[in-house]
Amino acid sequence: MPDTRIARLQYPSLDFDSRFAQLLVSPADADPALTQTVTGIVSRIAERGDEALLQLTNELDRRSVDDVRSLCVDPSALAEAVESINPMVREALEKAIERIRDFHAHQLTSSWQFTDDTGSVLGQRILPLDRVGVYVPGGRASYPSSVLMNVIPAKVAGVPDVVMVVPAPEGELNAVVLAAAGLAGVDRVFTIGGAQAVAALTYGTETIPRVDKIVGPGNRYVAEAKRQVFGRVGIDMVAGPSEILIIADGSVDPEWVTMDLFAQAEHDEFAQAVLIANDADYLDAVATCIEEKLPTMARRDIVSASLENRGALIQVPDLEAAVDLSNQLAPEHLELAVDNPEALLEGIRAAGAVFMGPMSSESLGDYCAGPNHVLPTAGSARFASPLGVYDFQRRSSVIQISEEGAQRLGALASTLAEAESLEAHGLSAMMRVRREG
Repeated sequence: MPDTRIARLQYPSLDFDSRFAQLLVSPADADPALTQTVTGIVSRIAERGDEALLQLTNELDRRSVDDVRSLCVDPSALAEAVESINPMVREALEKAIERIRDFHAHQLTSSWQFTDDTGSVLGQRILPLDRVGVYVPGGRASYPSSVLMNVIPAKVAGVPDVVMVVPAPEGELNAVVLAAAGLAGVDRVFTIGGAQAVAALTYGTETIPRVDKIVGPGNRYVAEAKRQVFGRVGIDMVAGPSEILIIADGSVDPEWVTMDLFAQAEHDEFAQAVLIANDADYLDAVATCIEEKLPTMARRDIVSASLENRGALIQVPDLEAAVDLSNQLAPEHLELAVDNPEALLEGIRAAGAVFMGPMSSESLGDYCAGPNHVLPTAGSARFASPLGVYDFQRRSSVIQISEEGAQRLGALASTLAEAESLEAHGLSAMMRVRREG
């Protein structure tokens, strides 16, 4: 068997638990030095606004800007970008937008109310957030898919003001990213990035508007800044490196599975790509494919580092064991590369997105399947969900108590208030209760 550059584990075995536990460790844990640096940046923006933002942008993005207003992208530039990009890319963006919008439209919920047996009206009022900030990586990087996945559900939710921030190192902006912003309906774009952009959106400056929530991917400085400002502003999540877990029964071409592993590994040297199969020969075939295909990949150094750092090929006695291990990992992406994926789905308890069957490659989910590709990482799928329309809505309870309701509920509330030693609560409730005689 060739050197696969990826760990091989067998379940059960004496060392399995300790080796598997290493796969559960996320590299996204806070770094004290990083935390201190970000704290300083956030404080500078909070205290000095535009002045600090201009200094940090020039310093960290290697720019020479003398007026913060020049960091604002003119709306005409978005329209020009749409017209300037390759027509095939524009068509792909438009078709992806249609699919993403159609999927997220199914998530819309409306305000509701009902009348109880006392004649009291109870309900929930659902409204869009007023303003959302979307962070998009910039410079030579081109992630128009991130623009679409973060902006479209906000617009479907009805958010009237979507503000996008994108760094422009040395003044360089990606036309496809700007075109995606124009097509998706972004309202304002500012060429700022890093922790300073997160802080500006959180506190507001003389030029950058304060937002209600910040969403979108970024580097570790951006992630740490989002962690620090949460509470003053909403965030989508503090995301770690990308992950994929593939459960296979040997029925899917090993080359397909190999490329699905590579598709996640090429993101980052700490991305995680894991394959679990109940067939040792199949794992050998994938290991062989890895050795054959890796030298041909443009990002082979990153793929190789990712597989060595956090990848694994795991042999299990049966697919039930594979499902159990999957639930422990709670992966961002889970591919069920098996003949009968429906039979396994019932047992899956924690995964950001589940890709069913041989044709459902995870890469389609990244771009154009329709569901959101902003997914919980680092095991947080145990309690978190994909980004969706619901993340851009707020809910208020509506309570209109009738006279009869006040009579029937007053004594009940008073009794509970007395049990909690909150006198004014009880008196407030009982003042509305009619006294007989």
